[in-house]
Amino acid sequence: MPAANIEFSSELNSFIEEWGKKPGGLIMMLHRIQGEFGYIPREAAEKLSLMVGLPLAKIYGVVTFYHFFKTSKPGKHRIAICLGTACYLKGAQDLVDESRSILGIAGEDVTDDGLFSIDEVRCLGCCGLAPVLQVGDEVYGKVTKEQLPDIIAKYRNL
Repeated sequence: MPAANIEFSSELNSFIEEWGKKPGGLIMMLHRIQGEFGYIPREAAEKLSLMVGLPLAKIYGVVTFYHFFKTSKPGKHRIAICLGTACYLKGAQDLVDESRSILGIAGEDVTDDGLFSIDEVRCLGCCGLAPVLQVGDEVYGKVTKEQLPDIIAKYRNL
């Protein structure tokens, strides 16, 4: 889909007009685009490039530098597993490995049904509950591998 064919909401267009020339505005605009689409589609990056006069390479430089930004559509239920120091030391890598095994995916892949993706994140701000994972707005603390099948099952039919 060419950049001209992707639709931005009127709110997003207004936001880009406001932030397009401000220092640090690129990150703000990218956050807003990802908020609207759930990721940053190439067509959206191309349209942003045309709207604010920034080279597409500069936009992709920022998108690929920051782990928060995604260039592919995540699953309907994004499982964020903390790999910060406290979580890592309490077995978070095992949670990542077990979740991928249960879902049959690798890396940042999305399950075939489009329901799940897994993101390794650096901190969810719940170090006292390590290891921690988050699905949508729900945070799970002191998670064990044995709890993962039930947590995932909860979201299969939502």
